[in-house]
Amino acid sequence: MTRPAPLLAILLGLALGAALPAGCVVRRFSGPDLTGTCDGACAHYVQCKPGHARIDRDRCVAECPEVFSDRDSLMTYESLACEDAVEYVDGNTPPRTASHR
Repeated sequence: MTRPAPLLAILLGLALGAALPAGCVVRRFSGPDLTGTCDGACAHYVQCKPGHARIDRDRCVAECPEVFSDRDSLMTYESLACEDAVEYVDGNTPPRTASHR
């Protein structure tokens, strides 16, 4: 005659069986779409740049192939926070104070 399973083992099995399917759910956290292209990098820059000036986009498109050599570096740029993306292109200009006006 076989011995019945202890109640604790049964409860543990039920809890584990219920938890496993829930643990297999994959949640996708989306970020910006990364294109790895100069068009995508310049779109990111213009979106982040105050004013969205057409001249800034034209300059970005003209300079991009000279600055970025591959898809990975472009994707890295596209993933930058806006402040960092604008600073990378425009440089770090210190804020103007009353004595510099």
